[in-house]
Amino acid sequence: MITRNRALDNATFSGYDGRMPGPHRALLRRVMKIYLLSSFSSAAGLEVYLVQYREHRGFQLPEVGIGCYGLSGAYGKKDIGAFKQVIRRAYALGVTFFDTAEAYGDAERILGETAEPFRDDILIATKVGVRKGLTPDLSAEYVNSARERSLKQLGTDYIDLYQVHFDDPETQVDATVETLDKLVEKGKVQTYEIGHLPMERAEEYFSKGNVFSMRMELSAVARDACKTVLPLCLKHHAAAIAFSTTGRGLMTGRFAENHQFGAGDIRAVDPLFQRERFSSGMKIAEAFANIARRHEKTSVQTAIAWVLAQPGVLCALTGPTTISHLEENVSASGWRFPAEDLEQLAILLEQEDAWLRKKQIFSVMQILSDPLPAEAHAAFTDLVYMIETVILLGIVSETTLLPTFQTLFALRDSLAGERVNADLAKIHCQLRKLIDIPPP
Repeated sequence: MITRNRALDNATFSGYDGRMPGPHRALLRRVMKIYLLSSFSSAAGLEVYLVQYREHRGFQLPEVGIGCYGLSGAYGKKDIGAFKQVIRRAYALGVTFFDTAEAYGDAERILGETAEPFRDDILIATKVGVRKGLTPDLSAEYVNSARERSLKQLGTDYIDLYQVHFDDPETQVDATVETLDKLVEKGKVQTYEIGHLPMERAEEYFSKGNVFSMRMELSAVARDACKTVLPLCLKHHAAAIAFSTTGRGLMTGRFAENHQFGAGDIRAVDPLFQRERFSSGMKIAEAFANIARRHEKTSVQTAIAWVLAQPGVLCALTGPTTISHLEENVSASGWRFPAEDLEQLAILLEQEDAWLRKKQIFSVMQILSDPLPAEAHAAFTDLVYMIETVILLGIVSETTLLPTFQTLFALRDSLAGERVNADLAKIHCQLRKLIDIPPP
């Protein structure tokens, strides 16, 4: 399949030595790989998991891509050797889109080293704006220095898809767009996308820049993007690239009430795994499991297929840590969710949304009015839950609460400190002034 649309460059094939357009070269390689894999697998009696592709503006992306967020340590310590094996196996199965970020620790370097033998056959996306800390910087000086740093880490001379990772309110959108357009003109970047932006800022990027796609969290248990980001992408003819497509594992059915996550696992404070959101997610996961059994699929495969069934979605990013998980994910590609199941799920999800909203408003009012838990981790988790919930419910804007959230999240690694309870109480007091729950 055509994985990218580049200018003419050198290529050498058996029986041919000359200049061939990059897209056709990639196409030939992919066809040969599929033929060889299929022939070998058929002869050996093995099953082949080959991903299918979707096209947007001359780029072909696999329906299932690989994200490297796990290498940041967000879910605890990772086995680097095992992850490298996953990357190599993914390429062998036809996965040609790999996503990383400057903020993901050594992820760029690990991906670059592993993918070096097949770099010209794949698309690499990385992100700019935040490297350390919580304050985004999209100034021209920072973007250009970050790009050079990322190129060095990745061991390449170009980035296929460069993403604005977070909003920088101190830098005008015009300035960031101008910087990105210049990188495209110089061939350092093939195209660019946006993500994690307030809707008004995203709209501004679309109106002023040539935005290829927008990144969004999207799963059956986190569907806010269906009402916000996806319509915006369709309006501006931009692609949607989804991440956390299995709800950070919630759709696997592996978790139960009061699950204890390992050290360093961000899901221990993730609102998706707290209170009524977790209860709702469990019910949705069970509904998907029932559909999976009926169609002889796994819960994960139905979860990914549901994401791919949403209008405008170009690619569903996954973060497998083992080859067996990778092959399970890739097997979701090409399977189309039956229309009748989608219709029944739509009814269920609408009912679940109505129930969840009532419960969430009650929880927010409770957290606002009651004293915080004495245990710092529980207090921190409650405050994170409340902030994300009022933003998702449209009660308070993200722009209004972002400074307070940044102050709160900076305390995450110091919850055992002596002053942390006083700091959390101060934030609690600030939120009482910012959040006004309308009467039912």
